[in-house]
Amino acid sequence: MTPAPRMQRPLIIGLTGSIGMGKSTVAQMFRDENIAVFDADAQVHRMQGPGGVLVPMIETAFPGTTGPNGTDRQKLAAAVLGNPAKLAALEAIIHPAVAQERMNFIAAHTQDEMVVFDIPLLFEKGGAEAVDQIIVVSAPADIQRRRVLARPGMTAAKFEQILQLQMADAEKRRRADYVIDTSQNLDETRAALRDIINKLRTGLAQSRQKTDTD
Repeated sequence: MTPAPRMQRPLIIGLTGSIGMGKSTVAQMFRDENIAVFDADAQVHRMQGPGGVLVPMIETAFPGTTGPNGTDRQKLAAAVLGNPAKLAALEAIIHPAVAQERMNFIAAHTQDEMVVFDIPLLFEKGGAEAVDQIIVVSAPADIQRRRVLARPGMTAAKFEQILQLQMADAEKRRRADYVIDTSQNLDETRAALRDIINKLRTGLAQSRQKTDTD
């Protein structure tokens, strides 16, 4: 019996980077290049928002953290930050739902040459094995700190707590296939991204050519 052909799928790019490194900006640049982006954080926001599928489960696990507008993210963060057991309980609710949304996204983009998974904790949660290429967005620590502390409601203590949950930037850069330095201006950042996209397209073309001649 002839085996069924492998389902066509796009090259999957994992886009990651620590808080304040400019990942959202680079993700938008991918969209500007007509490359579809799966935004894990955006999916979580939607599922935790008004009428979101995760709201009842979150309320059961963390009473008082939800209301008519969905999950109160500040209350939920206060409930889990610094408590590994509670954080693990929250992740057990969120991660399976996000994984299903990611599968739906791939099913909707099987004909694309490449897509992006925008995942903040790509390395920390073992997601690196699910992507083909990894791009890490990075910037010097002083720039990162200045960006993060400028956010509404952010404090130095909260920033430090978040950093404790994230892999060191140097280690992320070491594991990356490509690194984009966002301390440069937007035009330079966009040019760096386009250079990476061109390299990936060249690799795809060479791979297809090799497959056709085998």
